[in-house]
Amino acid sequence: MVINTEWYRIFLHAAEHSNLTKAAQTLHMTQPSVSYAIKQLEDALGVALFDRLSKGVRLTQEGHALYLHVRQAFAELDSAERHMKKLKGFSEGRLRIGANGAIIKDFLLPSLDVYHARYPHVRIQMSQEKTSRILERLKNGSLDLGFVHLPISDDEIMIHSTQASPYCAVAGTAFADWARQPLSAATLTKLPLLMLSPDSSTRSFIEGWFRSQGFEAEADFELTNLDMLAEFARRGYGVAFLPRTFVASDIADGSLLELVTETPLPDRRIGIAVPKALTPSLAARAFLELLQDKKDRA
Repeated sequence: MVINTEWYRIFLHAAEHSNLTKAAQTLHMTQPSVSYAIKQLEDALGVALFDRLSKGVRLTQEGHALYLHVRQAFAELDSAERHMKKLKGFSEGRLRIGANGAIIKDFLLPSLDVYHARYPHVRIQMSQEKTSRILERLKNGSLDLGFVHLPISDDEIMIHSTQASPYCAVAGTAFADWARQPLSAATLTKLPLLMLSPDSSTRSFIEGWFRSQGFEAEADFELTNLDMLAEFARRGYGVAFLPRTFVASDIADGSLLELVTETPLPDRRIGIAVPKALTPSLAARAFLELLQDKKDRA
């Protein structure tokens, strides 16, 4: 049974004033209109809600029981409206981001710092995960957006914007002789190679580069993150393939040497992924707009 919500609002005011005329004045209605609404509610529920007295009205036992529920319901509605206003004003809210580890420092954090300063009351939740897991969570609604490596073929995912991430081959000073001339893919396969685990999109990217030149790359060290790749490379264990921005300071101070390849490593594309079928939250929409403004100014 669905009953007119307005009847409940009129009932609530009548109960709190114990007088239909005063309730009508508060509601900017006529007293007969208030009486009619209450009569309609009583008929719909099949109970008497008020005893009509000479100087007003008084709740019946059933009316009092209903009043307690209606008062709580309207208090919840008021609370909900206040919450919506806070969300619209960004004094509350939540932004849930998933990001691949290689992307966070140089591509996500600069924009996130601006967002955090602009909307300090929005709670930011970030998960560092593989691209496949990020896509899964976007589709089940547990993430608002994801910073991922491209390409992605998924009809349920939309890429909001993209950015290039140049890659390079690096090694420690123990490989100084190899840094004096361009290296072919064939030569690189003979050197110890440092790579991420086989299910990593970065690993697939590097292996694809070797295969495009007719070679299979075999990893001598399989590590779980870029920091470990850089650390083992610095210590002279082999050649690592890393985002140039990630190792720029190491190359500048000489702790890592950039190895020139005869066939340049292609840039990787980074995209901001969002679920097609889900409406972004106000907090997520504000972050996407910030990213778009930054791109437009670039």
